[in-house]
Amino acid sequence: MAVPKKKTSKAKRDQRKAHWKRTAALQAQKALSQGKSVLTGRSKGFVYPTDDEEDDDEE
Repeated sequence: MAVPKKKTSKAKRDQRKAHWKRTAALQAQKALSQGKSVLTGRSKGFVYPTDDEEDDDEE
């Protein structure tokens, strides 16, 4: 016969939610930082096409 599972405590539930939100916040912070780096032209490890390279391809 099926038996209902034990109820998860509010502390465990909140801890899981906090971990998920913190992970998402860190990823958002990294993405924003990388975006700013690309816009300022200071990025070293990120390869992306620039306007100069696009113009060379068209000629």
